[in-house]
Amino acid sequence: MLGATPGWPAVLADGPVLLRPYKRGDARAWSEVRVANQAWLAPWESAPPGPWAEMNSPRAYGYVYRDMKRAARRGESMPFAVCLVEHGRERLVGHVNLGNIVRRAFASAYAGYWVDYRVAGRGVIPTALALAVDHAFGPGGLHRIEVNIRPENGPSRRVVEKLGFREEAYHQRYMHIDGGWRDHLGYAMTSEEIVAEGGLLSRWKRVRASQ
Repeated sequence: MLGATPGWPAVLADGPVLLRPYKRGDARAWSEVRVANQAWLAPWESAPPGPWAEMNSPRAYGYVYRDMKRAARRGESMPFAVCLVEHGRERLVGHVNLGNIVRRAFASAYAGYWVDYRVAGRGVIPTALALAVDHAFGPGGLHRIEVNIRPENGPSRRVVEKLGFREEAYHQRYMHIDGGWRDHLGYAMTSEEIVAEGGLLSRWKRVRASQ
């Protein structure tokens, strides 16, 4: 997935949490985790119409993979597969994307993420997002990361709040999800906010240690 995006492709890791570009061979693993997480993910995602199993099948992954590859090549996104490495084996358990990248004076991106409910609560996605944000502010050459989340999505809000993202906006009827136009809370972070702390991952490790 060679592209025009500074800092991309990239492989990032901290402990058992590994972020890497998607591979064509991820189809079966991606489909398994997506299908198993329908109840956990479907209420929060803007998805094309159709049965969840069909939209998240190994065949559907081919279209998803091509779209991600194309956007990364154009410099519009940095899509990461989130994996856990345990007992010498790598398991795909989630996704982090830095998308809608705008360069020059704005130098900004939107972050989106999801994680397998079977590993939720283990700090996987906060660690993954912290890794991605530090990479975006470093080799990625960005200055600001935004995250927009439905107010009802408590687990997703806890991720950004643990990491110290600022809540700065309420977007009415922001995105069409689950049959209607849904309000979202806007969170953001700029590179200056974490420089003194040695980066977002360092901040997150201190937060975890204090809990």
